[in-house]
Amino acid sequence: MRDELYETLKLLRDDPNAKVAILKGSGERGFCAGADLTEFGTAPSQVIAREVRWERDLWGLFHTQPKPIVAALHGYVIGSGIEIASLCDVRIAADNCIFRMPEVALGMVPAAGGTQTIPRLIGTSRTSEFILSNRVMEVGEARKIGLVDRVVPRSELLKECLSVSKILSRHDNSALILARRAILLGLDLSLSEGLKLEKRFAETLSVV
Repeated sequence: MRDELYETLKLLRDDPNAKVAILKGSGERGFCAGADLTEFGTAPSQVIAREVRWERDLWGLFHTQPKPIVAALHGYVIGSGIEIASLCDVRIAADNCIFRMPEVALGMVPAAGGTQTIPRLIGTSRTSEFILSNRVMEVGEARKIGLVDRVVPRSELLKECLSVSKILSRHDNSALILARRAILLGLDLSLSEGLKLEKRFAETLSVV
């Protein structure tokens, strides 16, 4: 699944006709129940197993993806499933979603960006409590604190994601890409530097 997702993100990045993508889980039980722990058992150690996975920087590809991605979440959204969703631009959840970060309880540290992306969505204190406790978070709480953007009935999930994607796809492609870059790059800048970046991107479009 990881390799397929990596290749799909590359295709999205490189396809001039693609403007927006919807990312959804293929099974009925959930969006993603986290990493397949059996892959760690086939390597000499967890460290080596993770090094092999990091050779193809899926998370970096998400972060540098120029086109917006809408996450369609349902059922179990566990571990790296939350981390993947956190790297998407819009997160729409079905009303049957449950969220959990079990890595610390399993003797590991989240390694798909969750310690960095989740605090940017819900704040440091909430993230610490959530990641360290291994507790289940219901979808209502996830919406209230900003982990997801919308909650809809399970039967309406794909329809809602398609509706949002169509709205985004109507926008000028250059404006869409530059606005997304300004938001992401600005997270690592001071306010004054972020405003300069925004101005530079805006001037780029006005010249065109």
